[in-house]
Amino acid sequence: MEQTIFHHMETVRGITEQSILKIPEELADLVPKGFKNNIRWNFGHIAYIQEYLVYGVLDEKINLPKEYREFFRAGTKPADWIETPPSLADIFSVLSEQKLRIQQSLEGNMHRKLPKPMTNHFGNTFHTLGETFLFSFYHEALHMETIKRIYQSILVD
Repeated sequence: MEQTIFHHMETVRGITEQSILKIPEELADLVPKGFKNNIRWNFGHIAYIQEYLVYGVLDEKINLPKEYREFFRAGTKPADWIETPPSLADIFSVLSEQKLRIQQSLEGNMHRKLPKPMTNHFGNTFHTLGETFLFSFYHEALHMETIKRIYQSILVD
């Protein structure tokens, strides 16, 4: 079953990687009416939250450039950015590298208990690393849908 889960991660992340390659850099920072974040934020947020749902929930080191927390954690938004965010190419590299690193970390550890249960903002409580990891696929899909909607809104304007 574990290999099926890793295959699913490859499928989901493959869709994300294909999508980021299609977005022109000059469109990545536009925030259409009705949205609070942009395409760049959504891709970076996917990377940051996946990292959190695998390492942060275990109180382990987040293996991303430190600015990812400031730019992309939950509750952040581009309107608050003071520094220059990572390029789409940089975010693509992070997303791509993250797959293999997470798979290596998770092999044989899906049933590992979290130090304390984690409840997300939807009210779901997770007790194991496998549960948070599986939820990360849903999270990634939500943000991919948002990216699609933002991109369509930009093209219409």
